Amino acid sequence: MNSSTTTHWIDRNAAKLGTPSLLLALLLTAVWAVSVVTAPVDSAQGLIQKTLYVHVPCAFAAYMGFVITGLCGIMYLWKEETAYDRLAYAAAEVGILFCSLVLITGPIWARGTWGKWWSWDARLAVTVLLWFLYLAYLLLRSFSEGSPRTARFAAIYGVVGVPVIILNYFAIDLAGGRAMHPDNLEQGSLGAGMGMPFLLGVLAILAIFFHLLFTRTEVETLRAEELRTHLLSDSH
Repeated sequence: MNSSTTTHWIDRNAAKLGTPSLLLALLLTAVWAVSVVTAPVDSAQGLIQKTLYVHVPCAFAAYMGFVITGLCGIMYLWKEETAYDRLAYAAAEVGILFCSLVLITGPIWARGTWGKWWSWDARLAVTVLLWFLYLAYLLLRSFSEGSPRTARFAAIYGVVGVPVIILNYFAIDLAGGRAMHPDNLEQGSLGAGMGMPFLLGVLAILAIFFHLLFTRTEVETLRAEELRTHLLSDSH
């Protein structure tokens, strides 16, 4: 694939996948909601434990967004194709949205479980760092001219942020048992009847994530085409 072909492929498929991804997201969300309502109540935490079915899937979606930003940054630095830059920008925006939801649902769960809204343990501190890191990425893009130089700098920034994602995931292990945050989920760590609603939550949130990603990429494509048309009309 040459540069033009790859760019058109990404842009065209983002536009085509918007509607099917929305229908899939709505279907999975409906099934997920029913499964959460009918899931057993945790004997220790009570109803507040059901926040798990939203909080953790949102964290996975945030990771997905930031990883895509980093990978597209690598591809842009390699190929210098604007489609990768637009996809990286869209993924960072959607990632920030889900990271914000993590920072909202986390304290709600903490208040019901720990008795306080916030505790500066390793996972929470790195999550806040991750949120600010990619918020700065978005601010960089919004306050700077959309030039190849800006795109290259943003691509490098997005790649540099990937190790923070890894640090966030393993923060509890690195804390050596000093973190208040529960351990990362493993096979068998959920109670009976809780695995299916959790899995449906992950699938539903990821479907929502990809719908938003496709839609946001399409918006960026239309904006780029409008700018290109405007520049061409000015040149004539």
